[in-house]
Amino acid sequence: MSDKKKQVLAFDFGGGSGRAILGTLENGKIHMEEVHRFSNDPVIVNGTMYWDTLRHFFEIKQGIVKAKQKGGFESIGIDTWGVDFGLLDEHGDLLESAVHYRDDRTLGMQEEVFKVIPKEEVYNLTGNQFENFNTIFQLYSLVQKRPWILEKADTLLLTPDLFNYFLTGEKKAEYTMATTTQLMDAKNKVWSDRILEALQIPKKILPEIVPSGTVVGTLQPSICEELGVEPAKVIAITGHDTQSAVVSVPTQEKDFIFISCGTWSLFGTELDGPIIGEKSLECNVSNEGGYGNTTTLLKNIIGLWLAQESRRQWIREGQEYSFGELEQMAQKAEPFQSFIDPDAPEFVPAGNVPERIREFCRRTGQKVPETIGEIMCCINQSLALKYRYALEQIESCTDKHYSVINMIGGGIQSKLLCQMTAGASGRKVIAGPVEATALGNIAVQLMSLGEIKDVAEARQIIANSETTYEYLPQDAEKWDAAYEKFKTFIQ
Repeated sequence: MSDKKKQVLAFDFGGGSGRAILGTLENGKIHMEEVHRFSNDPVIVNGTMYWDTLRHFFEIKQGIVKAKQKGGFESIGIDTWGVDFGLLDEHGDLLESAVHYRDDRTLGMQEEVFKVIPKEEVYNLTGNQFENFNTIFQLYSLVQKRPWILEKADTLLLTPDLFNYFLTGEKKAEYTMATTTQLMDAKNKVWSDRILEALQIPKKILPEIVPSGTVVGTLQPSICEELGVEPAKVIAITGHDTQSAVVSVPTQEKDFIFISCGTWSLFGTELDGPIIGEKSLECNVSNEGGYGNTTTLLKNIIGLWLAQESRRQWIREGQEYSFGELEQMAQKAEPFQSFIDPDAPEFVPAGNVPERIREFCRRTGQKVPETIGEIMCCINQSLALKYRYALEQIESCTDKHYSVINMIGGGIQSKLLCQMTAGASGRKVIAGPVEATALGNIAVQLMSLGEIKDVAEARQIIANSETTYEYLPQDAEKWDAAYEKFKTFIQ
């Protein structure tokens, strides 16, 4: 590791906003400066929900210009959510904006796919958790309903790979993103011919898979001229935001549990290779690629989406509260009164989540939460109990016991959720860093540039750079009783 100052530019796209962050490695610490922030709003046209892809690229350009004004950068790395993609025609032009994973085009597609290739076979090949929004189901909806667009397609690029292409002209599939598609052979780390052929998905549209940290190219001359910048390197970092976050877990332990807590909660552990078998299928856990050819065994759980969408509903009703105010209301509510399964299908779409929570409680014979505080308390304690459920599943698959849970990401700003997670799981929680995804993005760029030796050194640097907080279990008997009740509601 060099003491010389290095500066890289990280773009971190979340479900509601995106940011451009300059990362500097200096004297063994990573320092971050946000230079650009922008809203990320889906657009519904004729009943289809799209990402505003071209606007995203406009914002990337704005971030590049602002970063140049702050002293420039040696490289660019982009992370986003998984599964979604853009299709290019034979000339390299975008056929349409990327469709949002919350769009309803995939409803019923799991059942349609399993008519062609058995569920067990799909899992044994890919090792992926079954979710309606997975790329496999999005593509099969095109096979069945819009085959013409696949006929016109020359290349499929997952979201960060699409932006890398816009910047460099190079078409590559970064490893961690490829593993979110449920189209990849998890053991051999190649696109699965069996799945593609069975579902009539043309293999020719899928580009070469490259390792995380690959320099895919440099900024195209036209972009350099337009923005007045030098041809910086563009690095295919751990493009799936979860895997960027995992890089930043500030631990030196080989075996550790993490919760990457944001709009979604990703609960898992890092392994040398996939675990695929009857137990992992029964638990519906996912094997996703991580940095350094590792595997992340994880559960995808709805996270802060429940609070975010509830807050949006209350704003629509004329009651606007900050997340801090909502947490204070939750703390004042009587705990252990009602629970939901956060992953019940009715909570996935946008809309009136508070009323759906009340209806879930009515249907399951529980006390119906009426006040805003009671709704928020129900959300937080239900998430904490779902984390315990996921912990038991992961431990049963790995045959290991984890005494500490590392919570990272924006969700740890809720001290209530962190404390409830410690109580529900009976494990110590170490919370931090908040900016986990951006730190991981920056660290992978610095490893690619040779400024950081490996992940172990990156995690030590991040531990030195960030403050963490500990939460210890409390009220064990109450949480155990609540858990027994909660398990009866899991679908």
